Amino acid sequence: MTPPSPTWGRAPSPHPGPAPHAAPAPGPTRWTATAWTSGCSRTTSPGLLSTSPCRTTSSRSSPTTSCHVSAGCGPSTSTTTSSPLRLSVAPQFLPRSLRVADLAANEVTEIFPLTFGEKPALRSVYLHNNQLSNAGLPPDAFRGSEAVATLSLSSNQLSYVPPSLPPSLERLHLQNNLISKVPRGALSRQTHLRELYLQHNQLTDSGLDATTFSKLHRLEYLDLSHNQLAAVPAGLPRTLAVLHLGRNRIRWVEAARLGGLRGLRYLLLQHNQLGATGLPAGALRPLRGLHTLHLYGNRLDRVPQALPRRLRALVLPHNRVAALGARDLASTPRLAELNLAYNCLASARVHLRAFRRLRALRSLDLAGNQLTQLPSGLPAGLHTLRLQRNQLRTLEPEPLAGLHQLQELSLAHNRLRVGGIGPGTWHELQALQVRGRLVGHTIHRAAPSPLCLLAQLLPWKALKC
Repeated sequence: MTPPSPTWGRAPSPHPGPAPHAAPAPGPTRWTATAWTSGCSRTTSPGLLSTSPCRTTSSRSSPTTSCHVSAGCGPSTSTTTSSPLRLSVAPQFLPRSLRVADLAANEVTEIFPLTFGEKPALRSVYLHNNQLSNAGLPPDAFRGSEAVATLSLSSNQLSYVPPSLPPSLERLHLQNNLISKVPRGALSRQTHLRELYLQHNQLTDSGLDATTFSKLHRLEYLDLSHNQLAAVPAGLPRTLAVLHLGRNRIRWVEAARLGGLRGLRYLLLQHNQLGATGLPAGALRPLRGLHTLHLYGNRLDRVPQALPRRLRALVLPHNRVAALGARDLASTPRLAELNLAYNCLASARVHLRAFRRLRALRSLDLAGNQLTQLPSGLPAGLHTLRLQRNQLRTLEPEPLAGLHQLQELSLAHNRLRVGGIGPGTWHELQALQVRGRLVGHTIHRAAPSPLCLLAQLLPWKALKC
């Protein structure tokens, strides 16, 4: 499951438009720098009469006017590069009325104080996919521009978080850089920040401290994945809804560092090094609002104990879980999705009552284990049951009894034979969809042969009804 937001995790728009709530500026609405020393183009509002000595072409959306700098292009509200000749240096001066500046996908190595400074209406700046280092960003790069809400500096060559970022920021993209530290105080003024993207950098524990995020009182989304962290950072904001720590080197989850995050909804810890002892029982219990927990690829040898009671999705594939006890899942009665695919589960070590308390469970994935028979006590509300790539040899009707809502049953790549399917195995699976067809009362009353249903459930070309 992924965070339910239309913008979280999305790459910055390559050609953004003005902020929807900003009032339209009079006159030209787009100014395009084909090369900052040679020319520009403007997009005029429909119906606007142009008096400048420029060439005008029309399109279905709006007419576009191109001219030389010497022609005097006048005021503008948006700037974007569009030339095959890439800029290596940003323009020294841009119009004061600018609202959106897009210099992405160039070769910019240097920004000047008045490139983006002294622009009171500026809302969005896109500088991703350039060659900016910290030396190319002056300390007063955004002075006088107090309305900047979105800044994208991703895919550059920054080695640390710049200390002179606009205090008005709401979204900050710094992913895909060379960042190894966040200097003390670098994020102390960004009290409006809601989304912070720091994934795919070189952050270590020493590059952060307990004050790094402490002033971000509105932060909801923090992505620190694909770094070199060995522990959960300290001082995380209480407002976080999504915390992405996947693909680090985390060996231990300290309960105290997550204790205040009672509003956290999504915790992503996949592909770390937790092992058998890295997630102590109850370490996540304070996360009362947690909805989704991702732990795949952590070498866990059992389901974590004392998880938050409101947890709805537990994702644990590609671990080393070898057994399910009667109470291993008792602390999460509201689970709707449980993924234990590609672990080491054997039928003899799955307790008969392992799933009994999961009355809200709708999806159960046990693919890629070592099961030789169907688990008992499956929840009656299951919609999806995945058992492909196990060692199933027989199918009996008892484990499937009462699964009236089951729509998807995956049994591919097992060791099933026709003789191993007991009479009445399919009788109560009234909602089962077999390769897009609904198995209804008429089919069940006709009592299809086990061979026929097996041919539809399994991709075996040799079987025919």
